[in-house]
Amino acid sequence: MRRTRLVLVPVAAALLLSACGSSSSGGTTSSSAAATASESASESASPSATCSPESLETLNAGKLTIATGEPVFPPWMLDDDPTSGKGFESAVAYAVAKQLGYDNADVTWVRTTFDSAIAPGPKTFDFNIQQYSITDERKKVVDFSSGYYALSQVVISNESSPIAKATTVAELKGARLGAAIGTTSLKAIEEQIQPTEKAQVFNDNAAAVTALKNKQIDGIVVDLPTAFYLAFVEIDKGVIVGQLPDSAAANEQLGLLLAKDSPITQCVSGAVDALREDGTLAALEKEWLADQGAPVLAP
Repeated sequence: MRRTRLVLVPVAAALLLSACGSSSSGGTTSSSAAATASESASESASPSATCSPESLETLNAGKLTIATGEPVFPPWMLDDDPTSGKGFESAVAYAVAKQLGYDNADVTWVRTTFDSAIAPGPKTFDFNIQQYSITDERKKVVDFSSGYYALSQVVISNESSPIAKATTVAELKGARLGAAIGTTSLKAIEEQIQPTEKAQVFNDNAAAVTALKNKQIDGIVVDLPTAFYLAFVEIDKGVIVGQLPDSAAANEQLGLLLAKDSPITQCVSGAVDALREDGTLAALEKEWLADQGAPVLAP
């Protein structure tokens, strides 16, 4: 599907923008992320003899409790229903559960706010999935699995823009593009697109959106979670033009969040690694992200 318009509501702002962190990512391929992604798991997690429902020290024996936000939005989960398995993160969560040996009936979902889940202290879940960027600061108080998605850079615009229907990076060469200062989104413009007109720099994404609305620029480059929010909530008749190829970075990924020193961190990371290696994560990314409104631009 090309540029499917997703229906979001303004309360998504805190969840999606918090998930994105202070900067975007860019520069290496998703496949190159595999080698460093597994390092994201807490080194303090103790190894288990086996990673099976019978041996995993979960909140409830033989069951897996997974948390997410409330509400949740496409393309991460559909119809505010994490139990459906529809949407990228819902599908990833069930794939991890299956890899660990749990049937869908053995999975229980709970809801948390973004900030409460990442705060120090006991958790009401075995792992939480709601677009948490893995950072060293956060790893001081929580554990992360290895990364299940390497953030990519995305060009967004509106339907009246001259680049709205672009399908290649080459078509962006003559565009007036902008990004927030200090982000690797700005670096992606300069190094990957290399437009003929110098990229415009803004203090934040809100200022870039204002410039787009005023037709001072043709498009904005941001990371993918931010792109879905800005294009379908903040920008009238917004569109995701496409993801920049080979823009995902090994050092900025989304990970499953667990309690600090969780006894299952190592097993959960192993499950994520297995799904990456067998191509499951790539297939789910294509199905729920690329095919649902964020196509990858050709060179």
